[in-house]
Amino acid sequence: MSRATIPDPVAAGVAAGWKALDGAMQPDLELSADVVIIGSGAGGGMAAEQLAAAGLAVLLLEEGGLYSSRDFRLLEAKAYPELYQESACRKTADKGISILQGRAVGGSTVVNWTSSFRTPPDTLNWWRERHRLGGLSEQAMRPWFVQAEARLGIADWQPDPNPNNAVLARGCEALGIAHARIRRNVRGCWNLGYCGMGCPTNAKQSMLVTTIPAALEHGARLISRARVDRLRANAARNRVEGVEGHFLAADGVGETGRRFKVTAGQVILAAGAIGSPAILLRSGLIDPGGHTGTRTFLHPVLLSAALMPEAVEPFNGAPQTVYSDHFMHAHALDGPLGYKLEVPPIHPLLAGITFPGLGAGQAALMRRLPYLHATLALLRDGFHPDSRGGEVRLRDDGSPVLDYPLNEVFWEGARRAWLSMAEIQFAAGAKQVLTVHEQAGLARSWGEARSMIRGLALKPLLAKVVSAHVMGGLAMSGDADGGVVDEWGRHWQLGNLTVVDGSVFPTSVGANPQLSIYAFALRAVAALRQRMQGTQA
Repeated sequence: MSRATIPDPVAAGVAAGWKALDGAMQPDLELSADVVIIGSGAGGGMAAEQLAAAGLAVLLLEEGGLYSSRDFRLLEAKAYPELYQESACRKTADKGISILQGRAVGGSTVVNWTSSFRTPPDTLNWWRERHRLGGLSEQAMRPWFVQAEARLGIADWQPDPNPNNAVLARGCEALGIAHARIRRNVRGCWNLGYCGMGCPTNAKQSMLVTTIPAALEHGARLISRARVDRLRANAARNRVEGVEGHFLAADGVGETGRRFKVTAGQVILAAGAIGSPAILLRSGLIDPGGHTGTRTFLHPVLLSAALMPEAVEPFNGAPQTVYSDHFMHAHALDGPLGYKLEVPPIHPLLAGITFPGLGAGQAALMRRLPYLHATLALLRDGFHPDSRGGEVRLRDDGSPVLDYPLNEVFWEGARRAWLSMAEIQFAAGAKQVLTVHEQAGLARSWGEARSMIRGLALKPLLAKVVSAHVMGGLAMSGDADGGVVDEWGRHWQLGNLTVVDGSVFPTSVGANPQLSIYAFALRAVAALRQRMQGTQA
């Protein structure tokens, strides 16, 4: 099959008359719906399909644009401005952490690397015991994971790992470290390796090609380039009465000057763990306990690069297929931070702004890109007493920013992670290892790397810290004093507001969170339908 013959459900649906509007071309609008969903990523997409299939009038609002596989050209310079928040340059308040988040119809599911893990049992147990969420047992959650996996083709990746991922497997085997394969949400994958720029073959089972087309086929309406400013609430009735916002221009940055208002019986907030708290903050809807926007977690990521003797072409092949949780279990859950090891793809633009060095030195490293491997360590934040995450705040213009201080608990974990990654890379046959830190140089042996890592200054901006997982900020809790929503995602004070994105998690997940969001969204929407049926009865 050639790319020209690949079915494009988005283009076909638009041509067939989907109720999909581009906000850049709309006048002022006043609309109504049974349910309005703010955000179209993992949570919003799942909710839209379920509710539209139930016969409800669903309106889906998305800040980003509507794109299809025809728009995905495997070009970083095109993909990042179109498909990511702040052109893939979103950062924490002190610029110490770079955050990759999607911004398009389909959200981050359009640009993630397809890694699919169920919420770890120890995380669920922690939430049950420490946050009084009694219904979140592994057994109780299993049907929701099974439903999500079946819907999105989540299964074991059968082909061998690409040479880039094979480095991690080989190093772990040499040291006797347990490792395993990553499950992926793909069907008919071409094994290209450019998942972060949108899938040009529609193999990635993102919301863009699964639940959103299904919702639109059931009569749902979609407005893209529609940024929600605030929710209008009636405090006396404990309800959200309306949604207000404005339309963005075709470039996704400018504004058209046109606005929209929506009234709906139920409101679903799914704008992500930075966007959703920001909407509530702009609306003045802060819970009595002051939890809104607080305890936001990132799975902060550290990186270690290695020059291999053989070409690994880190830009080719399925991006993440091998992982190790060995270091997740080295300490108690609430002890020193554990970390998950995975392998990222490497493409020139992001590599250029991530790897240390400037000028000729970095240029020399980039010329060896086919031989360059990287391992990442995804730190599990939110369990240690001093791992409190960050806080979503508003800038003067109302846009959100995440303040995430890097404290001693984090830095201790960072140093351990760098040491683990370097040892594994040398065990896999690396000729040189480069800890991704501005003061690090190429080490030619494990001993040299160990000495160098132990002497690195632990400071923001010197150490390169990144993240693609934002969680928390509107946490579930067993009562109204402990969080923002209940275990079904229902806001404790606003009875017709349900949250179905990663902001509901009380800590980080401890694994790539997309499957957790899918499952919790399905569970929350099923509960919402029951409440609505009870109201209608």
